[in-house]
Amino acid sequence: MAAHADAVKIAIDCRRITDFGVGTYIRNLLHALARSGSEHEFFLIHGPGDEEHFRSFPSGFQYFRHATEDSSPADHVALPQLIRRMGVQLTHIPLPRIPLFLPRPYVVTIHDLSSVFYDDASGLSHQAHLFRLRRGLRRAARIIAVSGSTRNALARFLPDAADRVRIIHNAPDQIFVNQCTSPASPGAKNPLPEAMLRERLRILDRYQIQYPFLLYAGRINPRKNIPRLIEAFAVARSGLQNLPGLADLRLIVIGDDIGRHPEVRRAVAHANVENYVRFLGYVPFETLHVFHEAARAFVFPSLYEGFGLPPLEAMACGTPVVAARASSLPEITGDAARLVDPENVFDIARGITDVLTDETLRKDLIARGYRQAALFSWTRTAREVLDVYREVGPERRSYGVAGYNSRSSSAAR
Repeated sequence: MAAHADAVKIAIDCRRITDFGVGTYIRNLLHALARSGSEHEFFLIHGPGDEEHFRSFPSGFQYFRHATEDSSPADHVALPQLIRRMGVQLTHIPLPRIPLFLPRPYVVTIHDLSSVFYDDASGLSHQAHLFRLRRGLRRAARIIAVSGSTRNALARFLPDAADRVRIIHNAPDQIFVNQCTSPASPGAKNPLPEAMLRERLRILDRYQIQYPFLLYAGRINPRKNIPRLIEAFAVARSGLQNLPGLADLRLIVIGDDIGRHPEVRRAVAHANVENYVRFLGYVPFETLHVFHEAARAFVFPSLYEGFGLPPLEAMACGTPVVAARASSLPEITGDAARLVDPENVFDIARGITDVLTDETLRKDLIARGYRQAALFSWTRTAREVLDVYREVGPERRSYGVAGYNSRSSSAAR
């Protein structure tokens, strides 16, 4: 097939495709690009063992195994060398790990700037990180921010990059859209087909879940605010335990290995809810929607989010959401979540209690949640990312990309 006159060879770093969060971004963006019928050629850089993720892609996609991890200092040289050998005209780095010698032009997606504004790190290594990040973003042809909140954070960190920032929202993973049922009537969950109901019960039985529960799914780190969530759950539970159907209410946390977070274990012991909080660690991603559908509510009191996909994924499953009134979450959840002060345990507890006991509010949040989740689409995300690639296209000559195939020294500027 003859090459399209406007076709560009684009490398995309896919080594984080199995990660929680950025992996969702990479997987869904790639599949949406594959469905888009784009004229471009895509060169996907992946890690060892990731080949299975690319089996369904059409022609126009090529694959390059790269064993060096993006966290390794060696990658500042190794990835640029690979990109020059591939002879691409544009590179997309989907997270802020930008090799020092990455050939231009390139596009970077910024999901958040927690390492700049919310981490307690200090010292030479942190200063080196900030230097590399500033340098990488200054050299970027375009910067994709996943929310207005992230764009504003970028403006504080690097004011001179404002004219190169484009807001392109994420969207719920397709598994939540495809596997969860849409509402049969406004404000109510659609009854599950019998086969789906049996499968859901089988998965929940495997985890020995036969009780009502609140759900949190995501990473566990200080900014996720899990200790306050546990305290708020304890407060809410004490006021709900005499209500029909809620006496055995539990909190289920899905995400990181809890062994790495002793402060969370201490919070459970301090709140005296050891028998009512369960940490499941990682569960197979293809079954995660089952937990969302079965939960009485999804609670997400994060102190800082660049975007905040988990609340949208819960909404797509018809589950009412309690979320923090902080950073990007009001922007992303709109009027479809019960917003709370993430630094106030009692306000979080009030939000939980309201969503569990006020049937009118529950139905309203479920209906609004379906509508809110439907506003975000990976098809639209891919279309807007392709627009960014086209914006960069006219700049190719100014960056000397014509010399990439001949390993021009200008590529390493």
